[in-house]
Amino acid sequence: MTEMTKYPPGAFSWDELATSDGSAAKKFYTTLFGWKANESPMGPDQPPYVMLEKGSKPVAALYENKKTRPHWNSYVSVSNVDDAAKKAKSLGAKILAEPFDVMDVGRMATIQDPYGAVLSLWQPKKHIGAHILGEPGALVWTELMTTDAKSAESFHTRLFPWKTSQMQSATGGPYTSFLVGENGTGGMMQITPEMGKMPAHWYPYFAVDDCDATVAKAKGLGAQVHVPATDIPNVGRFAVLSDPQGAPFAVIKTQPM
Repeated sequence: MTEMTKYPPGAFSWDELATSDGSAAKKFYTTLFGWKANESPMGPDQPPYVMLEKGSKPVAALYENKKTRPHWNSYVSVSNVDDAAKKAKSLGAKILAEPFDVMDVGRMATIQDPYGAVLSLWQPKKHIGAHILGEPGALVWTELMTTDAKSAESFHTRLFPWKTSQMQSATGGPYTSFLVGENGTGGMMQITPEMGKMPAHWYPYFAVDDCDATVAKAKGLGAQVHVPATDIPNVGRFAVLSDPQGAPFAVIKTQPM
């Protein structure tokens, strides 16, 4: 088990689901991944904030928000969120949520890059992010689908301390990996006309023991399959899904290194 005690600046560290139906989403993900749900009250007449745990370790969270399309919020760890948000704005990003303290657990901001994709910046205090990384039932990768891969690469590598490497994707097109030091943290693909009208977005990959079995189980629970179980040479076997409320995510069985 890969237990995390801190994340380097620029690493994806947390994922949080905003969903239209908190109870249904909780049932779907706890059944699919075997997660435990630890609910915290959010105030009178407010649905709870649900910490999703593998064993007793937090790996993700969800909350109900009927005012936005269901989606996973991806968080990047930064050393100073105010500076990072200011830099993002200078590079052309919109600041959707100015830096603010989340009680004593961290400080965050939410940005939208110039091409429409949204992510959050996280300066950790008590909460570092996911306590487990890269193991089945935990975050292992975060991917950007964008309408302008070249410009998005320039934006993000100026904002974060990311290096890049290039390869061919499982579907044949170019694929860019983002690295913090020598370790990959995420990747990027260009949205092609064959994919239809799709807004730019980030979404998480969760590691699994068996990609095909997980896809079958997810379908039985009401998920939609966008990319069926597919091999990526020298990487693993993955699939792209959306949960019953419509939030996209991926699963992958990685090859042993």
